[in-house]
Amino acid sequence: AAAAEQLGPGHSFVPTVAAEVRKQVSRERSGSPHSSRRCSSSLGVPLTEVVEPLDFEDILLSRPPDAEPGPLRDLVEFPADDLELLLQPRECRTTEAGIPKDEKLDAQVRAAVEMYIEDWVTVHRRYQYLSAAYSPVTTETQRERQKGLPRQVFEQDASGDERSGPEDSNDSRRGSGSPEDTPRSSGASSIFDLKNLAADSLLPSLLERAAPEDVDRRNEALRRQHRPPALLTLYPAPDEDEAVERCSRPEPPREHFGQRILVKCLSLKFEIEIEPIFGILALYDVREKKKISENFYFDLNSDSMKGLLRAHGTHPAISTLARSAIFSVTYPSPDIFLVIKLEKVLQQGDISECCEPYMVLKEVDTAKNKEKLEKLRLAAEQFCTRLGRYRMPFAWTAVHLANIVSSAGQLDRDSDSEGERRPAWTDRRRRGPQDRASSGDDACSFSGFRPATLTVTNFFKQEAERLSDEDLFKFLADMRRPSSLLRRLRPVTAQLKIDISPAPENPHFCLSPELLHIKPYPDPRGRPTKEILEFPAREVYAPHTSYRNLLYVYPHSLNFSSRQGSVRNLAVRVQYMTGEDPSQALPVIFGKSSCSEFTREAFTPVVYHNKSPEFYEEFKLHLPACVTENHHLLFTFYHVSCQPRPGTALETPVGFTWIPLLQHGRLRTGPFCLPVSVDQPPPSYSVLTPDVALPGMRWVDGHKGVFSVELTAVSSVHPQDPYLDKFFTLVHVLEEGAFPFRLKDTVLSEGNVEQELRASLAALRLASPEPLVAFSHHVLDKLVRLVIRPPIISGQIVNLGRGAFEAMAHVVSLVHRSLEAAQDARGHCPQLAAYVHYAFRLPGTEPSLPDGDAPPPSRVQGGLGWHLALCDPCLCPQLLHEELALQWVVSSSAVREAILQHAWFFFQLMVKSMALHLLLGQRLDTPRKLRFPGRFLDDITALVGSVGLEVITRVHKDVELAEHLNASLAFFLSDLLSLVDRGFVFSLVRAHYKQVATRLQSSPNPAALLTLRMEFTRILCSHEHYVTLNLPCCPLSPPASPSPSVSSTTSQSSTFSSQAPDPKVTSMFELSGPFRQQHFLAGLLLTELALALEPEAEGAFLLHKKAISAVHSLLCGHDTDPRYAEATVKARVAELYLPLLSIARDTLPRLHDFAEGPGQRSRLASMLDSDTEGEGDIAGTINPSVAMAIAGGPLAPGSRASISQGPPTASRAGCALSAESSRTLLACVLWVLKNAEPALLQHWATDLTLPQLGRLLDLLYLCLAAFEYKGKKAFERINSLTFKKSLDMKARLEEAILGTIGARQEMVRRSRERSPFGNPENVRWRKSVTHWKQTSDRVDKTKDEMEHEALVEGNLATEASLVVLDTLEIIVQTVMLSEARESVLGAVLKVVLYSLGSAQSALFLQHGLATQRALVSKFPELLFEEDTELCADLCLRLLRHCGSRISTIRTHASASLYLLMRQNFEIGHNFARVKMQVTMSLSSLVGTTQNFSEEHLRRSLKTILTYAEEDMGLRDSTFAEQVQDLMFNLHMILTDTVKMKEHQEDPEMLIDLMYRIARGYQGSPDLRLTWLQNMAGKHAELGNHAEAAQCMVHAAALVAEYLALLEDHRHLPVGCVSFQNISSNVLEESAISDDILSPDEEGFCSGKHFTELGLVGLLEQAAGYFTMGGLYEAVNEVYKNLIPILEAHRDYKKLAAVHGKLQEAFTKIMHQPQRVFGTYFRVGFYGARFGDLDEQEFVYKEPSITKLAEISHRLEEFYTERFGDDVVEIIKDSNPVDKSKLDSQKAYIQITYVEPYFDTYELKDRVTYFDRNYGLRTFLFCTPFTPDGRAHGELPEQHKRKTLLSTDHAFPYIKTRIRVCHREETVLTPVEVAIEDMQKKTRELAFATEQDPPDAKMLQMVLQGSVGPTVNQGPLEVAQVFLAEIPEDPKLFRHHNKLRLCFKDFCKKCEDALRKNKALIGPDQKEYHRELERNYCRLREALQPLLTQRLPQLMAPTPPGLRNSLNRASFRKADL
Repeated sequence: AAAAEQLGPGHSFVPTVAAEVRKQVSRERSGSPHSSRRCSSSLGVPLTEVVEPLDFEDILLSRPPDAEPGPLRDLVEFPADDLELLLQPRECRTTEAGIPKDEKLDAQVRAAVEMYIEDWVTVHRRYQYLSAAYSPVTTETQRERQKGLPRQVFEQDASGDERSGPEDSNDSRRGSGSPEDTPRSSGASSIFDLKNLAADSLLPSLLERAAPEDVDRRNEALRRQHRPPALLTLYPAPDEDEAVERCSRPEPPREHFGQRILVKCLSLKFEIEIEPIFGILALYDVREKKKISENFYFDLNSDSMKGLLRAHGTHPAISTLARSAIFSVTYPSPDIFLVIKLEKVLQQGDISECCEPYMVLKEVDTAKNKEKLEKLRLAAEQFCTRLGRYRMPFAWTAVHLANIVSSAGQLDRDSDSEGERRPAWTDRRRRGPQDRASSGDDACSFSGFRPATLTVTNFFKQEAERLSDEDLFKFLADMRRPSSLLRRLRPVTAQLKIDISPAPENPHFCLSPELLHIKPYPDPRGRPTKEILEFPAREVYAPHTSYRNLLYVYPHSLNFSSRQGSVRNLAVRVQYMTGEDPSQALPVIFGKSSCSEFTREAFTPVVYHNKSPEFYEEFKLHLPACVTENHHLLFTFYHVSCQPRPGTALETPVGFTWIPLLQHGRLRTGPFCLPVSVDQPPPSYSVLTPDVALPGMRWVDGHKGVFSVELTAVSSVHPQDPYLDKFFTLVHVLEEGAFPFRLKDTVLSEGNVEQELRASLAALRLASPEPLVAFSHHVLDKLVRLVIRPPIISGQIVNLGRGAFEAMAHVVSLVHRSLEAAQDARGHCPQLAAYVHYAFRLPGTEPSLPDGDAPPPSRVQGGLGWHLALCDPCLCPQLLHEELALQWVVSSSAVREAILQHAWFFFQLMVKSMALHLLLGQRLDTPRKLRFPGRFLDDITALVGSVGLEVITRVHKDVELAEHLNASLAFFLSDLLSLVDRGFVFSLVRAHYKQVATRLQSSPNPAALLTLRMEFTRILCSHEHYVTLNLPCCPLSPPASPSPSVSSTTSQSSTFSSQAPDPKVTSMFELSGPFRQQHFLAGLLLTELALALEPEAEGAFLLHKKAISAVHSLLCGHDTDPRYAEATVKARVAELYLPLLSIARDTLPRLHDFAEGPGQRSRLASMLDSDTEGEGDIAGTINPSVAMAIAGGPLAPGSRASISQGPPTASRAGCALSAESSRTLLACVLWVLKNAEPALLQHWATDLTLPQLGRLLDLLYLCLAAFEYKGKKAFERINSLTFKKSLDMKARLEEAILGTIGARQEMVRRSRERSPFGNPENVRWRKSVTHWKQTSDRVDKTKDEMEHEALVEGNLATEASLVVLDTLEIIVQTVMLSEARESVLGAVLKVVLYSLGSAQSALFLQHGLATQRALVSKFPELLFEEDTELCADLCLRLLRHCGSRISTIRTHASASLYLLMRQNFEIGHNFARVKMQVTMSLSSLVGTTQNFSEEHLRRSLKTILTYAEEDMGLRDSTFAEQVQDLMFNLHMILTDTVKMKEHQEDPEMLIDLMYRIARGYQGSPDLRLTWLQNMAGKHAELGNHAEAAQCMVHAAALVAEYLALLEDHRHLPVGCVSFQNISSNVLEESAISDDILSPDEEGFCSGKHFTELGLVGLLEQAAGYFTMGGLYEAVNEVYKNLIPILEAHRDYKKLAAVHGKLQEAFTKIMHQPQRVFGTYFRVGFYGARFGDLDEQEFVYKEPSITKLAEISHRLEEFYTERFGDDVVEIIKDSNPVDKSKLDSQKAYIQITYVEPYFDTYELKDRVTYFDRNYGLRTFLFCTPFTPDGRAHGELPEQHKRKTLLSTDHAFPYIKTRIRVCHREETVLTPVEVAIEDMQKKTRELAFATEQDPPDAKMLQMVLQGSVGPTVNQGPLEVAQVFLAEIPEDPKLFRHHNKLRLCFKDFCKKCEDALRKNKALIGPDQKEYHRELERNYCRLREALQPLLTQRLPQLMAPTPPGLRNSLNRASFRKADL
């Protein structure tokens, strides 16, 4: 491209790619040297490369920190207290820790215990909360900040109802004659004299003449008041989806709980009360066949019953009196049952016998059974006394939890344990909608259900043979079946009341499973609730956080069948022994209910007379902290004798067995089947297992296993996994140095321990996941310890770094995999994150506080008073972060893969290790460059390089991994910025960028890589000290040696200063080398943005959004950051974003065009572009096309495209931005403009070239359009639509689900409803509003939310406009001295005008109008010398605001208008131009604005009069007089239009009035044109496209006449005549004759339309309307006039478009033969009520296929509304109306359907369907009548009246109703009527026969009507009436004969039709056809005699007169 530059445009230099050259050339043409950024050499380094960053630390050292004044000082360096160490006490749930105290603990237990009481150590970055990652700007936080915004007053909100716009509050009603006091009718308002009106308040200093500088200063001061500090608070929050930097601190590790249910046992009552009963509750999962909770024991006995056990009871501990329990369920499922078992004291007899009394005796019979009861009570008392310590099984039942949860708690449910309707329910509920949400196949939720109280009434008695859990599961499964076997059993009746409810968050009086008090525990004496330990149905992965050491013992069964002797009532006693002496039983067995808390022994219930009993018992033991080889469980088996026999002991020991608890240092758990010894075991038995056959011992059943028992431990000390056990044992052996040590079969010595340890490290990956996750903190701690402190074995340091590192990788990987479901969005595992954040500490650096405990959480800065137990340096050679980095870099591929998957963990570990290293070693004060050794930084460099490479290579294979890695890397670098040399980190970033860049060239999908790089940059920029990192306070140094191209740029010289632009300022505003070097991160971010916005960028749409969102999110952060609240600081921050202005300016062509309309995009740029071809001669003149596009007001025509002079400047290459992205980008631009230093902006604007400045103005223009306020109505409308839709959908869905409505109905209903956006007015706002609606919006907003939304939008619109205004003022300041100032000022004024024209708040308008006045007073020549456009536009805007309902707006607008007149007068002693423009504007305003308020405008007119009267300076001139004339004139126009207002609802009348006003302006073409356009607008609004097109044709004709007067051009139309092919009506525009108009007179025909361009615009609009109306033939005629003009201009682009449209039109003509054009009705008005309309007749054109009933209903309704009920009558017939017979008080309307009528000669020309529907002047309707007054009668007396109506103009015209100017009537005699009827029938037959393709149905219908055996008035009857006799009157012979010929023709056609039918029909219609033929034959025979007779006189000649009259009478109806 460089070569091409030297050659100059046009010569393509061969080696360069031609396209590149073209781009370069077009760039030079567009005059913007920086428009392409990729390769523009002025920037030094291309954007695709990253510049070398400055050395951050050196720069800071070279700048003394106090170089900056005051608040800026904090931006220079990170704060001193940036990092701190916090000790956070670990949260303990229980009031006491439950940690074993004084026992001597072994190493492993001690390590565990320490770990569970350590405080958390966290490294805290004090300012991190200010980063977007931690306190993001969300919709909620925005809403919070938006509180207290002032309400902005807007015209469209103020308007309320169109009629009575209430005056706003601050306008006190002055003066007596205010228009409000008088009735509002047209009469009254025209009587109003302007002089009696009250004026608005005047602006005090308006008439003083002050120096412009003072005025500017005053305006600026006023603008600066009460501005919101943060612009982006008013804009919707950044998109949540893009927030890749979002982080949250991990939750501290906590104990795991599932969903918790509270079960309260309220009462248990049997039919008889004779003995105590004890309850056990537990949860069982049937599907998993697993008991999922420990037992809860409860005792609901009365005190008298408890008293029976006094002999055995110790004093019961309060913990055993609990009656409520909290169960936890991790995996809720519909298969969970709450099982309740009951036990009673052991007694003689088996279970059935003992249950009998409960089943037989009823409570009601208590008196009857008194003796029996007494007997039972006595027996019970005896048993209690003797056998009170033994229990027996009694009864059980179960509650299906899913029912309780799902049937939403009807309050008191009775359940016979499972009611009949229950199981059915469970099945139905399972498919309920609430289950869908929860995970799992058919999971159900146990949280948030309504509490329920159950009364369980039926219990099943226990069966001795079926007590095991297996049997229970069978019963439970059976219970769920409808025909349960259990139902047939006889139940034990009782009443158990329990409450089931979701557990509260923090219940009081709660005990943990270890019986510790859980906080809050207000009073130790309260009855407790027990927390029941869960045994989850499947694995639960959660790290242990507290000490727990429980053992559960489950005896299952005992087989003593082969044991000799009396062994029947067997009880098993269990004891926990620490030695073999009976006294060494520990009290560690938990008590059940109403007993002591812990016991030394416990028994199983006894099954009566059963030698091989099964058990369901659960013993719960508290394991001592230190279990040794001697600890064992001892089981003793007793025979209990139930009957007291003399000499028989109560219990006899019949067997013994035991389980040693420790084996090879591991806890023994699991199922055992033990042999039982008959004898007492021998001494020192406890170290052996019973499986060893000890000599001299007798065993039951020959030493076979006869006792089956299971042990389960729930422990946070014993991992119960062989690999973990071994690892921990080895580590502890090493720590203790306790050699030799026996491990299973090996003996560890110093020689082999290293090898064992390495093997154990490698084997960690084999550990099972659940214990591994549970002990993950321990494992990781130990691994870290091995890395940092390599063990010393026999004096040698053994380096296990690599092995430990690999083990760590595998452990992390396993933990991750187990917890996959719990990952957060970034793929982090929360448990591991919590480990790093809270639990990880550097071993050996215990932060011990000198003065005992510090207050929690103690903050400790870099080593404040810590004495560190740092070990001897030779013992601690490694630092964790160094070792990690090293091992990572050298790791093997397999391990590296594992690490990459979880890189974030290792990165975070390194960062925390580094931070601890700095904080604990007091190294924070050392300079950053010296904090870490060079080799470590080298490792980091290598690491970042390799991880970066992985990201790049994996992006195509595994996108998710690449994303996670990319983010982890970015966060790592971001964290490093807080710890190490920042210049070093920047160099890492640059290296990563380079890697990405090299890959981009070869990448198959660059967008994916770019997305990753974008996210990388975004995360880096989310650092909390982002601003400081960009060195905001060092001035930019210009590049040392300017590259040659810089000088070439400067040669272009700036617009406003003759000297070259200041390179310093320029480089601040461009992405120049120096900028990107110094503001490194900002440079990266903006470069990403610039590259994403490049036209050729890949994957643009996605990247636009990401890049813009990143900038937006950062700016939002700055807005909310308290550190940058001060204006000076914010200005400095804004400097980091200055290049955003040039980026946005260059992206302008691709931004969404909010100012709708083509050709508007680069409206001002091209205007200031002096190089545009075709205008090269006069630089700075305004290209008319642009002028036209700018006007954009209501006067602008629809087509704004230019007849361009050469190619348009900004080519719209590349992907356009979406509306949302564009709007966000513009919001960011406004932020920069608002916060940047004004002086700096001024400096920059001075250096811009003209086209660049033009683009900047364009950008401001777009900003105004993008943030324009849409009004409350828009919000409500969007909402009501979406809301209604959502409600509908909801109702619909419910109906569909519940099946109340069939699918067919649904279809029907759907097809009836049109889309809610169907009607046209909604479409407009939809386009403009909903583009950027936040996606997350809920559908149904409340009224308050909508109010709030409108409030915020209003403030945003106001602030955006004010920022634009401030910027415009800055540009005006710079322009003052320039040569090109006219064109720039013109452009500035256009932007100001646009701002005044859009919907603005009162606040903005007063500043905007002040600026406008200042501009006009400084540069009057802008408006009054050259272009009338600006003046016209300004007048229109000012007038509109003069009519505002808000008084402050009126005050300022009338002041502006008055000064405008005065200015014009002072220049030329008259203000003809302003007069003309104001008059035109007023008529335009009145014509187009719906809710225009004339009373407010009158008040403004009065204000202007008042100014004129009080203006001393112009006392002596005619000025005041002229003003008065103008005001009165305007007042007249207003009065005229009030009348129009009255007819607002009557479109015809309204159009008539507009038509009349337009006729009145025949002498002033400008105004006539305005009114024609108003009419076109109104028609288009009503959907009358043909009429709108006619208005445009008339307007074009008007302009053509005028142009023809000026000069004679071959290519222009000659005047109206040229258009008469389009419409004959056009000739009325030729009324302009030379004497009326001299074209040169000031102000005449000066509008933009009176140019060739204007003419083109009008014609294009006409063609557009014709197309919409389907009148394609007319489109052709219009283009015939347009094409010569375009050809003369050589505008081939337009010509191509026109021919394209012509082709479309002609194609449509071919393919739509039957278009529907219109239906016509004659409407007559009768009655004085109608005023002007009385006795007038009109033809109305209605939309096609309008029925008579519709128009009649419409008119009746309309006039009824106007005149009141019972006044309007519709005349039902079409007979002539007799005025004398009508009621004078009423209004009559007669409506008749009429058809267009053509004479025969006309039909020759009107060939096509279109011809017969266009240019219609004559219409026909027929009225049947009989002589006696009825409409219809017998054939011989049926007459017909034909009426022809002619109208003033041809349809379509510029109105839809035209007056009838002539009518003519003819009467037909009955025979003539008959002839017409027969001719019609014959025609129908002929048509049906000849139709192609044939239509059999139609043919048969016509045939049936013709030949069917008809009764009334069929063809036969006609023939019989008129042809039977020869008429007497010879005059009628002719008719007679004609009728006879008609019948002959008719018969012939019938025959043809029958023949045709025969050919068409199928076999099924044969019979039908025969019937038709028979009918036809009959008809022919009947007609034969009538048709053959001859008339006698036919031979004789007829007198000439008669023939004539006949001809006239028989004119034909139009063929329709």
